[in-house]
Amino acid sequence: MNNPAIARRMVLLGTVLVMLGLLTGFVSGSLANPRMGLASHLEGLMNGTLLIALGAAWGHVRLSPAGERWAFGLLAFGSLANWLATLLAAIWGAGGETMPLTAAGHQAAAWQENVVTGLLITLSFAMVAAIALVIKGLLAARQDAA
Repeated sequence: MNNPAIARRMVLLGTVLVMLGLLTGFVSGSLANPRMGLASHLEGLMNGTLLIALGAAWGHVRLSPAGERWAFGLLAFGSLANWLATLLAAIWGAGGETMPLTAAGHQAAAWQENVVTGLLITLSFAMVAAIALVIKGLLAARQDAA
């Protein structure tokens, strides 16, 4: 069965993330790497929109209660970490190794590069796992309807 509270939380979190993306847009030009600031602005908008859309469609997803909690947790972490990683990279001028096009030759202290890289790697796995759960839930709902 599906939990409408998770759908509401997903839409709320998505809306907050869109707001964070909008606010990031105001300062992106003044960061150490403005191109990465623009990336952070867009990550907030895109990931927030993704969460709003998934929250709106959550009634079509059939997962166990644990599966729903995992999907929400992974989506929440991945979406927020994506915005945060690119924002930190913009502030610190990091991302030279993991995002060479957006980093545009910028390189930060090793620990800052490690924080950004760690976030990017973990959020990537989190988002792939979350979307796989959503696909599983959508396919389960399709089978229920048949």
